[in-house]
Amino acid sequence: MSITTESELNSLRSAGEVVRLTLEALERAAQPGVTTADLDRLAARIFSEHGARSAPALVYGFPGTVLISVNDEVVHGIPGSRRLRRGDVVKLDVTVEKDGYMADAARTVVLPGAPVRAYELRDCAQAAFAKGLAAARSGGLVREVSRAIEREVRRCGFSVVPDLSGHGIGRTIHEAPTVPNFYNVAQKDVLTEGLVVAIEPIITGGSGRVVTDRDGWTIRTRDGSLAAHYENTVVITSRGAMLLTAA
Repeated sequence: MSITTESELNSLRSAGEVVRLTLEALERAAQPGVTTADLDRLAARIFSEHGARSAPALVYGFPGTVLISVNDEVVHGIPGSRRLRRGDVVKLDVTVEKDGYMADAARTVVLPGAPVRAYELRDCAQAAFAKGLAAARSGGLVREVSRAIEREVRRCGFSVVPDLSGHGIGRTIHEAPTVPNFYNVAQKDVLTEGLVVAIEPIITGGSGRVVTDRDGWTIRTRDGSLAAHYENTVVITSRGAMLLTAA
């Protein structure tokens, strides 16, 4: 969506604040011995306290409140009985609906005991987001955001997942435009003033090819390599991108 009023901006900020609070709580709670269902219940409680709902459950019928993916699971992991262990790489993806508006963000948590490369992967996803964010301003092209992300990921020695992209958001989860994590000269969409998008580098330590599990939701790396994910919802302006899901 494109924001045209102060009221719309305030509503999106409100949704984004719930996302931020939820992610902060989940990051603190993600410790060895905790189940992904425990984390999901925590998220559900925070949503309830703030009058918010799970957007993936509302829009797509996702069987949980938030998406939690571990190690080679890239995105869309279903919370359940799995207990986190030392060295796990945990992706926390939170998408909120509040008063008819939606916001989306993700973080990667690396638990103690993981190899150095897991921390480097996490840090690269965040750095790639920062590069993409710096390239996002009104009048610019979506593909310049994509170029910035891909360059940073390659510089770090990792791969983007070409099948998974950022996206417009606002009234529903996935709106136009698509924001790929790789440069594509055929992508001609322009970033316009007030446009709301989720920028989200999704990267792996391997080839970047993925498969979907039999549960129909969980997407994991084909080669079993670790994955990382960093995302925020932003508003495009002439002065750059305004973060809605981070302080």
